[in-house]
Amino acid sequence: MSSLNAANLTIALTSLFFLVASFAVLFSAFLPPSAIPVRPRIIPAAIRLTYQHHQLLDVLAQDTHYKYFVLLIIPTSSYFVIANWVGWQYYQNS
Repeated sequence: MSSLNAANLTIALTSLFFLVASFAVLFSAFLPPSAIPVRPRIIPAAIRLTYQHHQLLDVLAQDTHYKYFVLLIIPTSSYFVIANWVGWQYYQNS
């Protein structure tokens, strides 16, 4: 895969994640329920029992805890990786 294709794929996936996360966190309270069905194989069993008859984005919209966790784990992980790298650079160059 060329670097241009990899960059386009990264931008597309980032945009898709941003749109889904924006819907789940911000816009779901103002919009009607979606019509995207839940596929039982991709939903864990504990969640599947609770949200058995709901739609996929509706599960994210109704959740009050994990939608924020999924959204915030990416910048938190990025900060952790960058801080570790900077600390390692300080250690190596001292």
